Amino acid sequence: MLLPRVIPCLLLKGKGLVKGVKFKDHRYIGDPINAVQIFNTMEVDELLFLDILATQEKRIPDLDLIQKIADQCLMPFGVGGGIQNVSQIRDILSSGAEKVCLNTSALENPDLIKEASEIFGRQSIVVSVDIKKNNGGTSEKRNFGNENAKIRAKVCFSEIPKESYDVYIHCGTKVFSDDLAKVIRLVEEKGAGEILLNSIDRDGTMEGYDLDIIRKVAENSRIPIIACGGAGSISDLRDGIVEGHASAVAAGSMFVFHGARKAVLINYPIEEELEKIRGRK
Repeated sequence: MLLPRVIPCLLLKGKGLVKGVKFKDHRYIGDPINAVQIFNTMEVDELLFLDILATQEKRIPDLDLIQKIADQCLMPFGVGGGIQNVSQIRDILSSGAEKVCLNTSALENPDLIKEASEIFGRQSIVVSVDIKKNNGGTSEKRNFGNENAKIRAKVCFSEIPKESYDVYIHCGTKVFSDDLAKVIRLVEEKGAGEILLNSIDRDGTMEGYDLDIIRKVAENSRIPIIACGGAGSISDLRDGIVEGHASAVAAGSMFVFHGARKAVLINYPIEEELEKIRGRK
């Protein structure tokens, strides 16, 4: 049985690392290569790099930077941001990444997931499902994309009330669907290897994961769920695995900040803490 993974999720803006709160107000925190070298010494399970401007700027993450990361990185890493087609996925994987993380393109064109997983293997394809609680507001029009998506996503999770969460695309700026269950099932059926379940409400707050929704999705999903958004302590990471039943837990702020004033300090749990996170102590 594979051990649950603990994954630093690092945001790229240009060629630098940044971190924000609720997908906004991003602050520069340093050089990605320097961060990789520090994480190497800490024997990190895996890294995930997401370019927050790539979709908006209609490009993919910088391939030269991915190559430089690959040259230094001693652990598997994934890359996401702006990826639109199989050719771009091939370029990113050829540059040294083990995985790609899709969001907007995967939900607007679910067949991309199927095509990519058939070519590169589903273990290389992560789909980020960015969610935000819907408190009953009606100011935004919510829908589930095209009719093809509606037809193929027939099975819902009864535990997830429809319209309780909205699914967002375009870096959290556009509502895609008000039916999280259908989105999850569609992504599974198309062949994704993993789902990054990313809470916009909790992002950067360091107030803990939304365990209720993580658990409901994980218990009803046929593929691994990576919990993301809100972790601020070892206990939060442990709760994501033990209480939320996630296959992996990801965090950003927790691994780049230290102390009440959030001084920049790259860090990662020591072995004893990892044992606790994984529920083995």
